[in-house]
Formats: sequence, C-alpha cells, structure tokens
Amino acid sequence: MPSPAQSLHSRPPLTWAGVARRIRVPLSFVFGGLYCWLAHPTWLALIVGSAIVAVGLALRAAASGHIRKDRELTTTGPYAYTRNPLYLGSLLMGLGFAVASRSLWVLALLVLLGIAIYWPLVRAEERYLRANFAGFDEYARRVPRLLPRFTAAQAGGAFSGELYRRHREWQAAIGALAVAAFLIAKILWLQGR
Repeated sequence: MPSPAQSLHSRPPLTWAGVARRIRVPLSFVFGGLYCWLAHPTWLALIVGSAIVAVGLALRAAASGHIRKDRELTTTGPYAYTRNPLYLGSLLMGLGFAVASRSLWVLALLVLLGIAIYWPLVRAEERYLRANFAGFDEYARRVPRLLPRFTAAQAGGAFSGELYRRHREWQAAIGALAVAAFLIAKILWLQGR
C-alpha cells in the first residue's frame, strides 16, 4: 500500500478544467447574488430576455432527452447541429437573463465566466470524448463546436422523456422561473420607490 506521500504524487495533475468543474456551482451562487444586486429590469427587458431564456431552456431540454452520458457518442437531435447544445442552451439562458437585467456588468461577468469556466470544460469534455469514442473526430469534422449548423449532420434519434427526467433538466426551468419571479418583484419594488 502506498504511503500518503506516494499517493499524493501519483494523482493526476490538477488542471484548470478540473478546478473549473469544482467551482462552477459555488461560483454560480456568488454570481446569483451579484445578479440580484446589479439587475435593473423593466417589463420590456424582462419580456425580451425571457423569450431568449425560453429558447435556451428548450434547447437544453431537447439535448437532455437525447444524451446518454458516458455510454455513447450522441450525434442525433440537437447534437446533429452543435456538439454542445447543453452549453449553447446555457449561453442563451445567460444572455436572456443579461438582457432582462439591463446591466452591462452582468453581461461582462457572464462573458468572463464563459471564458474562464465553461470554455475549459468544453475542451476537457472533447478530450474525454476523443479518448473514449472512436467516432468523435469524424463527428467533430461534421458538426461545429458551439454555433449550430443550419442542417442536421445526421437524422434520427427520438427524444426520451425518461432521459430528460434522469438528467433532472426540469431543475433549469424551475431556476429560470425563480429568477423571473425575482425580476418581477424587483420591477414592482423599483416602480414603488
């Protein structure tokens, strides 16, 4: 049995993607607090932002109903248009909430988080997929990383409600509704001052 010092040295090196994976959820709570403070919504901004958020939620829902994580390379449904529909959906949701907040600070923080946290995760996931699924390189040649194609690279693949529930994607909708409720309350509070 190796000593603690030996096992410490045999661990894989800590990468920024590993750090980003660990801190993204706690960091989202910090961002949420800043969002509440920095947001100055109006009814129009909330309506426009909510429409963008709804598109992001729909994309995330569709993607979660197709992906079989760690079991197969998913190339159908939204994955036939973009290799990262879950991240694209999150990006759209973030953009929608930034529009609703009417705060350039919120937008700047979202861009910073996207570059510092999500970009390294995308790259790390691609390394994992390349190492574990023989067809990944061909798939990556046909399907763009983030911005979608206009036509599907591959047809087929039915949406699975069971996968959607297993991935707990409904939680994103609940979170979006909670943010919208907060923004409505803030609008009403700002109008009452």
